[in-house]
Amino acid sequence: MDTKNEKKGLNISTKSFITAILVIFGLMVLTYVLTFIIPGGEYARTIDAAGNTVIDTEAGFSDAEGGIPFWKWILSPFLVLGAEGSGSLIAVIIFLLVIGGVFNSLDKCNLMKYMLDKITYRFGKKRYNLMAVIVLFFMALGAFIGSFEECIPLVPIVVALAVSLGWDGVTGVGMSLLAVGCGFASGVCNPFTVGVAQELAGLPMFSGMWLRAVSFVFIYAALLLFLRRYAKKIERPLNTEAAEKSFCADRSMDRGLFCFAGILCIGILLVLSSIVITVLQDYTMVIVAVMFLAAGISAAAISGMSGKRIGRTFLDGLVSVLPAVLMILMANSIKYTLVEANILDTILNGAVITAQMTPKWAAILFIYLIVLVMNFFIPSGSAKAFLLMPLIVPAAQVLDISAQLCVMAFAFGDGFSNVFYPTNPVLLIGLGLADVNYGKWVKWSLPFQILNLVITSTLLLFGMAVGY
Repeated sequence: MDTKNEKKGLNISTKSFITAILVIFGLMVLTYVLTFIIPGGEYARTIDAAGNTVIDTEAGFSDAEGGIPFWKWILSPFLVLGAEGSGSLIAVIIFLLVIGGVFNSLDKCNLMKYMLDKITYRFGKKRYNLMAVIVLFFMALGAFIGSFEECIPLVPIVVALAVSLGWDGVTGVGMSLLAVGCGFASGVCNPFTVGVAQELAGLPMFSGMWLRAVSFVFIYAALLLFLRRYAKKIERPLNTEAAEKSFCADRSMDRGLFCFAGILCIGILLVLSSIVITVLQDYTMVIVAVMFLAAGISAAAISGMSGKRIGRTFLDGLVSVLPAVLMILMANSIKYTLVEANILDTILNGAVITAQMTPKWAAILFIYLIVLVMNFFIPSGSAKAFLLMPLIVPAAQVLDISAQLCVMAFAFGDGFSNVFYPTNPVLLIGLGLADVNYGKWVKWSLPFQILNLVITSTLLLFGMAVGY
């Protein structure tokens, strides 16, 4: 294994951190400028039967006082912690800190290196087959159970695995984070986008699955082809014979790996069961965090690390990911500024009016665009569904576009850009932990995003043509 590319713990690289901070700060400034240009306005809200706050389409849109004080904008990365819906933001931050602590402990007890050496020893000769399986696994997590944030603990493992198999960190992020984002967007039976959107649109839960399943197949094929072509260009030859000779099995390490994988699998099974036990859907991130914490500490102890050293390395790992917390807070402050200045609803109202003025064939693509734009400001799929669906569906009905097709456009618009926009905290975390510069990620993933935009737009037009 190339020691030069070997990662130590989960330290956020200085270069990646500075790049991300500059990009996000630039967006914060741009957002503040918009508060002087766009007039304030707001939709009336109401509470639906399930107790959720949704837009009251009958009361409609009205003018409101706009603008935000400069001091509030400057402090917005911290004020966002007290804003409405900040619970999920705090949960993501705690989740990240747990990941940083656990991975540092696993790294310091050499369990991570042992695991990677063992996988290279077993699958080095079939690495592209392994790539196909890993991509399918992550896409399935996103498509069938709506996992996205919950997959963060697995991203550094896949990144390190990609490096050990002769590729690079970008390939690893593509195999894991990009794959789960693509699955999430295809939304075969994603409860957080398709499920919520269909409920708001008055459709049976997960109905119309066939076209979303077709999209899953097309997107999987496109992503795998994209990753393979890149990996073939940058791959390093693997000396599998030398790896087989140099690898030496270690019983304590094997027991630690078995414990780690076993507890983590229990957590994944609990998350999978949320499809049936819907009450678990609100706690999937908590479940993964607790199980990952238990798996990491138990595995480190079984591998021979003392309790005192586990505590020390856990704390060091926690501190090492603190820069990512600042990035997350700054990214979330952009939505906070728009809401406080009362211009988010103004932007949305203008978009919906424009959609109603377009031809039928273009309207569905414009709805797709609306969701893509709003996803820049509101990464949460469920929150966006409550905001957009009460407006999108009635607007589409005027143009004789089915609610089912609107849901599909919503799922596409919500998911793919999650792994492209710098305002998405999960992307920032993943890139930071993988030591991948955001500028490099944009340049690398842009061709796939364009290809994906063509595929998904074609699928939406196909759906309209066949009366989906």
